Amino acid sequence: MSKVAILTDSNSGISQAEARELGVRVMPMPFYINDKLYFEDINLTQDEFYDMLKDGAKISTSMPSPGDTMDMWDKLLKDHDEVVYIPMSSGLSSSCHTAMTLAEEYDGRVKVVDNQRISVTQRLSVLDALKMADDGANAQEIHDKLMETKLDASIYIMVDTLTYLKKGGRLTPAAAAVGTLLKLKPVLQIQGEKLDSFHNARSVKIAKKIMIEAVKADAEHRFGGADNCVFHMSYTYNKKEFDKFQQEALKEFPGRSILDFHADPLSLSVACHIGPGALAITCTKKVK
Repeated sequence: MSKVAILTDSNSGISQAEARELGVRVMPMPFYINDKLYFEDINLTQDEFYDMLKDGAKISTSMPSPGDTMDMWDKLLKDHDEVVYIPMSSGLSSSCHTAMTLAEEYDGRVKVVDNQRISVTQRLSVLDALKMADDGANAQEIHDKLMETKLDASIYIMVDTLTYLKKGGRLTPAAAAVGTLLKLKPVLQIQGEKLDSFHNARSVKIAKKIMIEAVKADAEHRFGGADNCVFHMSYTYNKKEFDKFQQEALKEFPGRSILDFHADPLSLSVACHIGPGALAITCTKKVK
């Protein structure tokens, strides 16, 4: 039986501590903040990141270096036959394609999964991979199943401020100015590899309603009903508002408890581009 190691990156929202409990490994995503190199959840906490973001620090995201990536694979292959690596979506970063190129040097022992997910849906792919490995699947079988089901997930994100979308070039200054004047709360979606606009709401209340209705529709019409789905919720540095959002979502799914809605802060790579105050809800079809 093949002994398969499961590896992801910190975009999944899995902390180093949780990774140790689960039995997976997490590549920390690098950041340059005021030209100094930091690694998520290694020498950069959520609180430290948002403090620097609030203070106007110059922040840019990067990707794991080829050397660090290959060092991690080499280390894992000392104790495992194969590695399944699940990085963030190739549509949001070049790190996935870089890893796929590097994997060609490993004679099939490293399988890189481009299943076009990030954050809590990426986390769920990692958990599915871990379960399959525990059940005896080899790296190729895990890779193929995650690729087969890669589009069976939806993410909806409400952005509280347009500042960071403008900084990242995803919104023109003129559009940001108009949106700020009108107090718009954009709802974005990730369906597959890209982050796209879904709706412009006129308030947080309306945005939350739009997102809840969107995941309900996806569950019913795309994924065969809510019982076939896993729901996750997330946020950026606004736990109080998130707790209210979670309770509002629960009312729309009778029979479910708060434990059915796994909650995580959004990874810092996402937060860097959308800023604090964001809320997110996701719907993912269960892997059979």
